[in-house]
Amino acid sequence: MRISLIFIFAISLFLTASCRKDFDVVLSSGNLSFSKDTLYLDTVFTNIGSSTYNLKVYNKSSHAISIPSVKLGRGENSNYKLNVDGIPGKIFDNVEILANDSIYIFVETTINYNAITNPIYKDSIVFDNGKKGQNVKLITLVKDAHFLFPSKDLNGLVETINTGINSEGNPIKINGFYLKDNTTFTNDKPYVIYGYCAVPENKTLTIKAGATIHFHTNSGIIIEKNATLKIEGELENKVTFEGDRLEPIFSDIPGQWGAIWLRAGSKNHSIKNTIIKNASIGIIMDSIGSDTSATLTINNTEIYNSSNFGLLAREANIKGENLVINNSGQASLACTTGGTYNFTHSTFVNFWNNSLREYPSVLINNYSSFYENGTQKIVTKNLYDANFTNCIIGGSANTELLIDKVDGSVFNYSFKNNLIKFNDFNENLKNIPEYNFEDTNHYSENIFNGDPHFKAPFKNELIIGENSEGNNKANLNGTTKSPFDILGVQRNFPADIGAYQHINLED
Repeated sequence: MRISLIFIFAISLFLTASCRKDFDVVLSSGNLSFSKDTLYLDTVFTNIGSSTYNLKVYNKSSHAISIPSVKLGRGENSNYKLNVDGIPGKIFDNVEILANDSIYIFVETTINYNAITNPIYKDSIVFDNGKKGQNVKLITLVKDAHFLFPSKDLNGLVETINTGINSEGNPIKINGFYLKDNTTFTNDKPYVIYGYCAVPENKTLTIKAGATIHFHTNSGIIIEKNATLKIEGELENKVTFEGDRLEPIFSDIPGQWGAIWLRAGSKNHSIKNTIIKNASIGIIMDSIGSDTSATLTINNTEIYNSSNFGLLAREANIKGENLVINNSGQASLACTTGGTYNFTHSTFVNFWNNSLREYPSVLINNYSSFYENGTQKIVTKNLYDANFTNCIIGGSANTELLIDKVDGSVFNYSFKNNLIKFNDFNENLKNIPEYNFEDTNHYSENIFNGDPHFKAPFKNELIIGENSEGNNKANLNGTTKSPFDILGVQRNFPADIGAYQHINLED
């Protein structure tokens, strides 16, 4: 009896299911709906694959349908590739969609710039039922570029650069290559770099105004001992360093590439009118080189979205004016292991919101530490100068300045006419001499915890408004050294604190 009841139930379930309209597959009538009528795959470099984009195809009828043909308009010759409901290809037959349901089509492309006649590459996804066809357009802009990458030997081994010795005495090697001679990057077309592009001893890399340098993952620039980097951006024609993914979704993603590394003993570096974004560390500057003249002079430069440090200096000598750094995973500016630092009319802030960060916007110390036989060793170095004049030091944390001194070496620092965020609510730092803001030998005319009135700091828009508490509060001597702001606007006397003269943000 029990078996008979189960049999009757199964037959009833089958009959009920067979009467459902979404199991009655009919031929598509050409009334599909789409999430987009045109799919823009944004800009790609020649021979570099795009991101994967998706298109949703809707069947809004009360019957399951079968689409006889879904294909690329250029067929098998198309530079686009499709994936329809998990199946890759370029031409598909009898694609079914249930009643009041939808499917995804994923699209990607890799295009050889030299194999096409128009850099705006077009195709379409054609939905054909034999009578009434529908299509969704596909459009991609393809850019040509100079590609620089390590060579491979006959055994397939990739060229490497030796960057030091590890604790076991073995060389530390990274994928990279050396430029052969003095080299100039122009602005005729972008540069795409794979691995680390190294400038050898006694050579110079010059980067002209308007040049754009793109880096693949784990790539960057290394300047070796006695070598030099000259970046010659102009106010209206800046040099840009960023990753090699050009889609808008990647425009502000930190950590897409490595760093610009100015190694110990390198010399006479100059960076002006430059944007450095989305690196792991924007700039690493090693070795003091000279305690009398700057090893790196950096003007009118912006560093954004660094997953670790914006500018990491280790016993360096840096002179900076109109320098803006924001959105760093650790510190925006780290002046470590002593050195000489002079910054005027700069904006060092940190509005990082991707994770917790360990350090404030600006970190200054005079030592390095390492472990030897399981014991921590600390070596102090002379901090000859750390001078900040007419700068904004701020961000989203309560205290955005860390002065970390270890006795045993010179430790000179000075803050004049700065706007500094420092809310020590629990008074944990109250008895540390370096934070005695009444000490006129180190602090003069600073404004603590005033509102900078930034336009949109989480979007790296750090121009200040008419309500900034740093307006007309700059030190005259500092302004004389830097009479124009980062946008080329002539400063007032007295000028505004920071890299920008203020504007009316309502306008």
